[in-house]
Amino acid sequence: MTTDNSSYASPKHKLLNFFHGSRDKWKAKCIEARATIKTLKNRIRFLERSKEEWKEKAKQRETENAELKTRLLQVEKELEEVKKKKLSNHLKSRTLNFLI
Repeated sequence: MTTDNSSYASPKHKLLNFFHGSRDKWKAKCIEARATIKTLKNRIRFLERSKEEWKEKAKQRETENAELKTRLLQVEKELEEVKKKKLSNHLKSRTLNFLI
């Protein structure tokens, strides 16, 4: 302090200690806040990356699911055709046996 006409009633050495302590607390609080911000930013980055990975996996599973459904329909059609042929052959053989 450069002037003796201070608005503080306390002695200068006590004020100096108080202001140094106050500054140190403020700095510590600021450092802690920066660390928290950094941690949260890292967490956000991790979660966004994870979200994108899960989205990609979901898209792959949907594509795979659609392919499997298509394949299932094809196999079901083939099964129906086989059943019809088998039934047709069975009826033909019974008819032939009946005629003979």
